[in-house]
Amino acid sequence: MSKETKQINKTILPITGMTCASCAATIEKGLAKLPGVSRVNVNLASEKASIKYDPSQVDTKALMDTISGVGYGVAMEKTIFSVGGMTCASCVANIEKALAKVPGVISANVNLASEKATVNYLRGEANMADFRRAVESAGYSVVGEKEERKVDEDIIKVQKARRLFVFALIPEVIVMVLMVLHYMIPGVEIPVYNVIIALLGLPIVFVFGWATHRASWRAIRHGRANMDVLISIGSVPPYLMGLTVFIFPAAAFIEMATTIVTFHLLGRFLEVRAKGRASQAIKKLVQLGAKTAHILVDGEEKEIAIEEVKVGDIMVVRPGEKIPTDGVIVEGKSAIDESMATGESMPVQKKVGDEAIGATINQQGLLKIKASKIGKDTFLSQVIKMVDECQGSKVPIQEFADRVTSYMVPGVLGIALLTVIGWLVFPGFFMRIITWGAPFLPWINTELGTVTLALFAGIAVLVISCPCALGLGTPTALMVSSGLGAEKGVLFRHGEAFQTMKEVHTIVFDKTGTITKGKPGVTDIVSEREFKEKDILYLAASVEQGSEHPLGQAIVREAKEQGNGLAKVESFEAITGKGIKGKVDGKEVLIGNQKLMIDSQIDFSQFKDKLGELEDEAKTAMIVAVDSKIAGIIAVADTLKEDSIQAIAELEELGLETVIITGDNQRTAAAIAKKVGITRVLAEVLPQDKVAEIQRLQEKVGMVAMVGDGINDAPALTQANVGIAIGTGTDIAIESSDITLIRGDLSAVVTAVKLSRATFRKIKQNYFYAWVYNGLAIPLAAIGLLHAMIGVATMAVSSVNVVTNSLRLRKAKIDPSWQQKK
Repeated sequence: MSKETKQINKTILPITGMTCASCAATIEKGLAKLPGVSRVNVNLASEKASIKYDPSQVDTKALMDTISGVGYGVAMEKTIFSVGGMTCASCVANIEKALAKVPGVISANVNLASEKATVNYLRGEANMADFRRAVESAGYSVVGEKEERKVDEDIIKVQKARRLFVFALIPEVIVMVLMVLHYMIPGVEIPVYNVIIALLGLPIVFVFGWATHRASWRAIRHGRANMDVLISIGSVPPYLMGLTVFIFPAAAFIEMATTIVTFHLLGRFLEVRAKGRASQAIKKLVQLGAKTAHILVDGEEKEIAIEEVKVGDIMVVRPGEKIPTDGVIVEGKSAIDESMATGESMPVQKKVGDEAIGATINQQGLLKIKASKIGKDTFLSQVIKMVDECQGSKVPIQEFADRVTSYMVPGVLGIALLTVIGWLVFPGFFMRIITWGAPFLPWINTELGTVTLALFAGIAVLVISCPCALGLGTPTALMVSSGLGAEKGVLFRHGEAFQTMKEVHTIVFDKTGTITKGKPGVTDIVSEREFKEKDILYLAASVEQGSEHPLGQAIVREAKEQGNGLAKVESFEAITGKGIKGKVDGKEVLIGNQKLMIDSQIDFSQFKDKLGELEDEAKTAMIVAVDSKIAGIIAVADTLKEDSIQAIAELEELGLETVIITGDNQRTAAAIAKKVGITRVLAEVLPQDKVAEIQRLQEKVGMVAMVGDGINDAPALTQANVGIAIGTGTDIAIESSDITLIRGDLSAVVTAVKLSRATFRKIKQNYFYAWVYNGLAIPLAAIGLLHAMIGVATMAVSSVNVVTNSLRLRKAKIDPSWQQKK
């Protein structure tokens, strides 16, 4: 019995309220416990949760409730628009049902009296165009709605973080100046100093730091600890302890509390700003889209919003204008700048019948284009979705870091407690250490009491640890590299491909359409005495009309170009891996390789030498037999892509073994391999045997990548450790691939290899910086050599350093070397 296939849905939820890696781990654990949830990845840098789930067991509302239950939120937006055509309550129900079916819609309420619909939906998952289509599909209309211009969320976050920091900085500067004057300049004593410091510190700690304390309280209430908890414990108790100065003499705890909060706010501001820069990729892609379109309505040209374009509309695009959406050219010819899609600066010549990609720029002639894809189905929307999904995924190396991070905050709390106990139990040991460091560390004060020093050390441990640096190491690198790849025409479907690709030993290339252009042409026709060349071409082309193989199409094309009329083929049969046969004008015609002739017991010995000669020239020689007699040979050759030789050479320089896999015979395959510089040849491989060949290679060499067309090669791409598919036109959502190359040339493979290596190098650097920082800073704080004020500043720098290091990926040299020299 066949097993029923479960439906698996995938959704990306924008999360609010996360502040550190512990938050991401908490959300992941909560969602993973839900029945039906098979995979959860929460990206701290992009603040999104990528979830795979079985809709029969759990729905979006349950996912959102779970996120809310662990103390966080899901970013939603609300839109209100007028609906026309309603007459009764059943109309309301119809529209609400239609809107509820739109992916991303959480709730839809329609008011019959006001004739308005209110829709709550997930940010980025739906838009006004989706709502309009839903309403119209239900038989109603959207009346005069105007979608509000969306404000960049990252800009709002940066502005808020900057405002909090600046507001805290003003009183903090006064606190620092007064502290220096009061404690460090002999003879200066500020009247009511403690009252002034307490009043200045109050808004810093409890007003500007309120968001941090609220987040820490929410975390504690749900039985967990995060970075906010450490900051709150490091600032609120010291401030309150500092108030004891009004009762009896005490150390400067309030000054330390205000400094911790201010530096924390500075770190948060710098981190949010850097994360915003890391997420620029998707923003740039979204901004590429056209805002309006000119369409023909009853012969008249009309300008409409891009959301109103429908499939089948004829769009008018003038020179210099963006093509509004994907379509097919029905009139005109032009050069189109497709650099936004392929990363290639040279314009592409387009004519009637060619596909045009939305958001590319028409450079020359007037074009009329029939819209074929709109909304989420367009090329640009697919790219945005793939980049978004990649950023929401994880690299295997991140799993270990995430496990450590989930235990880090509770561990730091434990270390801080042990530090205080250690100082109280072994004061002499610690006093010797700080006495040694006092001459060159100006913040050490050996005159303070043991209890005060113990508290200072414990607080320093709390605020100096930085789980955020660990949590941001991979996500920020993925955000930058996936966007950079999209700009270069290389789309990584998930983060794992970055790590796997850099470990690949061998890259296998399908021949037709990958190394070659996939548009072969007839080069030679060799005939037996009884047959004329034009007769052989006529018979062969007539049979090949029934074939979809590129070689067969080349023969048909050659016959038509010579003006030959073709006959109707009867009893057509394709013989897998060998050739085809059929009846033309009552004659039995066979076209194929030597295996087909041997199986059919047809003697072709007189052409043995000629076959070898053609195959040595990298031509595919097809034998033609008529009524069981040899008639001749038709040789077809496919031209190499312009960059194949250079790309293969650079891949070899990068230490990768290259392999060609093809159904051609050994001599033809070897000749092509020699031309491009490939070291290993897998010839005469039938389509169904490619998977087995990939498996054999994996057993011999280890990690294998496969480059193919994503359709015929889908099983082999899936079997390979990394499947690299060449996108076809506007269709790039190739499920069998890990990496999709938007442009068809092999230089994109070089870019993919270099990008994966550069990305993984950055990830390792980020983890190194984070581990070294935490490994050194926490022990130094525990033994009293690092003051809490210094610690919170270095903590902020640590997080920002990781994000900034990831941003340096944009400067990585990932283009093929010959392109960099241009």
